[in-house]
Parts: sequence; structure tokens; C-alpha cells
Amino acid sequence: MNKKNLILLILSLLIITGGVIAYNIYGKIYKPNVVKDGFIFIKTNSTLTDVENEISPFLKQVKSFAWVAKRKNYQEAIKPGKYKIIKGFSNNDIINVLRSGQQTPTLVVFNNQHTLEDLSGRVAEQIEADSISILNAMTDVVFLEKNQFTLKSALGMYVPNSYEFYWNTTAEQFRDRMFIEYNRFWNEKRENEAKKLNLSRTKVIALASIVQKETAKISERPIVAGLYLNRLKRGWPLQADPTIIYALKEKHGKDFMVKRVLKKDLKINSPYNTYKNRGIPPTLIAMPDISSIDAVLFSKKHNYFYMCASVEKIGYHEFANTLSQHNRNARKYQRWISDKGINR
Repeated sequence: MNKKNLILLILSLLIITGGVIAYNIYGKIYKPNVVKDGFIFIKTNSTLTDVENEISPFLKQVKSFAWVAKRKNYQEAIKPGKYKIIKGFSNNDIINVLRSGQQTPTLVVFNNQHTLEDLSGRVAEQIEADSISILNAMTDVVFLEKNQFTLKSALGMYVPNSYEFYWNTTAEQFRDRMFIEYNRFWNEKRENEAKKLNLSRTKVIALASIVQKETAKISERPIVAGLYLNRLKRGWPLQADPTIIYALKEKHGKDFMVKRVLKKDLKINSPYNTYKNRGIPPTLIAMPDISSIDAVLFSKKHNYFYMCASVEKIGYHEFANTLSQHNRNARKYQRWISDKGINR
């Protein structure tokens, strides 16, 4: 082989080698590497290794992703959050999405939480902040005093609904957003209705929590709320069994089971005992749904003053105008519950 041919051969090999290298580099950057759709959750202060571990179940080749990430200096621009990646994405596509910080919002949903501890646990399942940090933010004394809440009334600030958040929302950001939503919920129309009833937000929510615990039937809540409002207008005690159950659980612990309120229970010494104390209890006894709050604000007008669980329509109540009517309904219910063997 003459010198000229040797040079041509070497040049050809270099071109081919360069082409192979270029093709491999191009493939690492632009070739599809994501094998399935999904979301990845990048925690605050994550390293590139943390991101690799999080994203590896979605990738054909983890090493190629790490190679591209380093060349694009992604390790210096890691942004926490929830990100959607799509099947067929290249490593370049992934890095561009992650570096942009353009998260996919997450829906935070909660309802029927009995305590701030329960609520913080429920929320922690849906955002990055842990339950302890969320509970600490919720019970922060400075925040509560500034916004006229107490540890007992603070649960009423959290209106059950679905809210859009970024996954890496902090505990304080969550709490502050909920305060904004609380004030938004109490719009002019609701405020006006509360004024007509001569009730504060706290008292409306407290009464709504009793309505909530009294009936699971949304259609029945305006009737129940109207009944309690009728008793309040007459200066009668509410005599609501859910408040007795709440007082018993406060005394014996939240795991104390109460399936039947006994006569002796009505003597419990508690500001939440609505048999001994007139008016609405100091604070809510559970988290009321929006339907229960609006049931109080827009209650059904009627002449009922008494109610008793129905034995014919399970889950509903029998309503009465007079004590004699109510006593008949109550005797029927007591016989039914005794036949079921429910003693406590």
C-alpha cells in the first residue's frame, strides 16, 4: 500500500470513528430514553444521584441520562418539585423539563378530619412537607394569635375541598394559602347570612360541625341546622349527642368508642356538653363540610325542635314539633337499639 492510500485509509477510519462517536453522542442526547409516562418527585436539596435514583424506573439507560445531565451542568440547577415525563422523551427533553422548574401541580384534597393531627397527616401524604412540620405551622402561636384563632378553633380555618399546590410547598406556605382560601370562602354573601343569624364565623363553623356529625345525609343537613337554630332562638339547649361524644373522647381519649349515649353521659362536666350548657359550644367538634356550613347559613325554615334517628329509614331522622311526638319516636328508637344489643 503506497503512502497516499495509507493516508486515505487513515482519514477514512478517522471519519468513520468520528461519525460513530458523534452518532453515539447524538443518541445519548436526543435518542428516546423514557420507557413509560409518569411523574417524578424531586425533593428539596436533592443531588444528581438522588435524581438518578428517582428517575431510573422510567429510563432505558440511566448512565446516558447521568452523562447528559453532567454535560448540561444540571447538578448545579436542580429544582425540587413534581415533574411529568412522557414515554419517548430523550435525555435532553428530560433535563430541559427538570431545569425549567415547570412543575405539574398536584391536587391536595382533604375532608372530615377530626383534629389538626389528622389533617397534617392527610396533607403530608400529598405534598413534600412532613406531618410534624405541617402541624407545627398549624399550631404556631404567633400565627394563631395574629389571625384570632386558638388551638381549639384552628381546625375551622381549613375548609374541606380540592386545592391545587406545587408538590414542594412548605408547611408554612400551605398554612398561609389555607388562610387565604378561608377568607375567600367567607365571601360577602356568607358573611351577610352569618350576620342575620347574629353568629360569628367561629360559631357558624361550630354549629356546622354538630350538623356534620349528626347526619351524613347532605339533603337532611339544612333541616337539622334549622332545628338547632329554632332551639337557639328559644334559648333552649341544643341537646346534641355528638357534643357529648366529643366531650367523652376529650375525657377518655379519641379511641374511646361511643355507639350509644347513655343518660349518665349527659352529666359530663364539659363546655361542650350541650345538655348542660345553652348556646353553641366554644369551638367546632370536627371538620364540617361546605355543605354543613352552608346548611347553617341557608337553613330550611320549619317548626321542628326535636329529632331522633329513624328506625325505618336508616341514616335519616324523624323530626317532631312537640315533645310528645319526639318521645314516641325516641321510645321506638330505644327499643330498636336495645334489640340490636348496643349498650355503649
